Amino acid sequence: MPALPTASETAIRRVRRLLEPLARYHQFTIEGLAHLPREGPCLLVVHHSFATYDGFLLGGAIFEQIGRLPVGLGDNRIFQLGRLGGWARAIGLVPASPVAGEQALRAGQILAVAPGGMWEALRPRNERRTTRWGDRRGFARLALRAGAPIVVAAVPAADDLYTVYPSRLTDAVYRRAHWPVPLVRGRGPTLLPRPIKLTGYFAPAIVPPPFEAQYEEEQVAALAAEAKARMAELLRRP
Repeated sequence: MPALPTASETAIRRVRRLLEPLARYHQFTIEGLAHLPREGPCLLVVHHSFATYDGFLLGGAIFEQIGRLPVGLGDNRIFQLGRLGGWARAIGLVPASPVAGEQALRAGQILAVAPGGMWEALRPRNERRTTRWGDRRGFARLALRAGAPIVVAAVPAADDLYTVYPSRLTDAVYRRAHWPVPLVRGRGPTLLPRPIKLTGYFAPAIVPPPFEAQYEEEQVAALAAEAKARMAELLRRP
């Protein structure tokens, strides 16, 4: 079984320094952090915006306010990019796999997952504040088997930081090679993010029922549906 990532204190400090100006730029605040357990396993299900760094702002707030550093499941391609992959591991990310996810939960950690992945991040402007989870239920299966509560979190206004334009090229390249090739702009004609206030929200925990093998698929479907409903509710907030 692969080892869990060991976060580097030096890397964490560097990331926190990078996040500070972003947090000020967006007047970043959070609501509902009390829903996240102070100890024990928890599956943190997050929304994937194009900006992406809103997820790191959430993680930073968790670390600063309750002293817990989530383990994140990252796109495998990140870890194929040399130094970037090493840096990702240093801040607590690990290549996405059911084995790595279950290991983190059984070790009593907060496991952060974005069910929609990069495909969700590439949503065009007409799909703002929606999810692209499709039939992905692996996260719910992990929580069920590990007996870990699910906490859904989102930064809804992060979808307004950039305008992502509909593009057949973007869709085709991603479907064939899983590489992002977006048509996008931020503030004015630039790639700078717009100076929008960001608020991160945490929904009340979803406690999975006792695992029953003969009813696993029904249990997984119910948990995934509840998580998706709570995410939709969060995405309607400012």
